[in-house]
Amino acid sequence: MSQFVLDVVVWILGIRGHIPQIDGFRTGRADAALAAGTGVRVLAAAFISVAVLSLALWTAVWLAIKVL
Repeated sequence: MSQFVLDVVVWILGIRGHIPQIDGFRTGRADAALAAGTGVRVLAAAFISVAVLSLALWTAVWLAIKVL
């Protein structure tokens, strides 16, 4: 299950297949579609980060209450 979640996060962020091949670098301006895709990826990364951090905080508080 955790490998599936990691695979989904990698897929959302678009990390897989990101390494360009020979002459794979663009030398001009970026397309508008590429800029929009980058914005969506940044937003998704921020959302995932906030969700994970809030879940970790909730877990820490829950464990602290259980211990006390």
